[in-house]
Amino acid sequence: MTNKTKAPAPPPEPDAPASLDAGNLADVAEIRDPYFLRLGDRVRRLRARAGLTRKELARDADVSERHLANLESGNGNPSLQILRQIAEAFHCSIAELLDDTTGGNADWPLIRDYLVGRSADELARARRVLMELFEGSSDRRHSHIALVGLRGAGKSTLGRLIAEDLQYPFVEIGREIERIAGCTPTEIHALYGATAYRRYEKQALEEVIRRYPNAIIATPGGLVSEPSTFNILLQSCLTVWLRATPQEHMSRVIDQGDMRPMAGNRQAMDDLELILAERTPFYAKADFSFDTSGRPIDACVQGLRALIRDAIGR
Repeated sequence: MTNKTKAPAPPPEPDAPASLDAGNLADVAEIRDPYFLRLGDRVRRLRARAGLTRKELARDADVSERHLANLESGNGNPSLQILRQIAEAFHCSIAELLDDTTGGNADWPLIRDYLVGRSADELARARRVLMELFEGSSDRRHSHIALVGLRGAGKSTLGRLIAEDLQYPFVEIGREIERIAGCTPTEIHALYGATAYRRYEKQALEEVIRRYPNAIIATPGGLVSEPSTFNILLQSCLTVWLRATPQEHMSRVIDQGDMRPMAGNRQAMDDLELILAERTPFYAKADFSFDTSGRPIDACVQGLRALIRDAIGR
């Protein structure tokens, strides 16, 4: 690795336990995981909302009252079966029981209940209404064009050529992550894990949108898996999904000299097909899609150029 500095330690997660000094080492056994403390608090608040005593909830959930008391106090590590039984007693999902983001806001379960069971088209319309409500007009998105899709879709190759045509800067989020962190995305994953990488990814996207008045942006393939980052992209950029078959994705990456997709993985194609299948509903949220399968670069450039110029009124 040349001219690289070690990545700075990522910011600590919120609510991390305080460090211990010599005066409280005896209390080590009493320190409880903050997540389980919050989980216990949510169970206690849900029980209060339902007007149930601890004895009544233990009876309805078919768990021991002592086990429930430990859970509410943040002790222990409840099994999935116990959580399922408690969720059923509250007539809610395990996801609601484990939700650690709402802060107990009374509107959240009402909004969620209103959206449950809606069709894909209805949910898409609801998302667009919310985006306009909180982000205002979408006209400003036309100054940033973001290309999304799996590795090998052509985001970098086509992005550079389209940027030259429009006389826009071309920016790769992966390069921006490397600039901010001081090391490569692969090294970030190895040193700090996927959670830290996603934080760098979000920071890089926000900085690019803020720093460049207009730009063609090539995004990492997995950006769509982090809802908060993907929302920023959809709110701030005109998005184009560059599509290709799994076979073309694989062959293009290998043709570029990157053998990692095949290294030590005899099921590489199966894995790639599964990744593409799981991400397709998210990629499909892009404003436009453009199929690069079986097409030479010149034809892709001409087609994508026409699509983008028409979309931004050029």
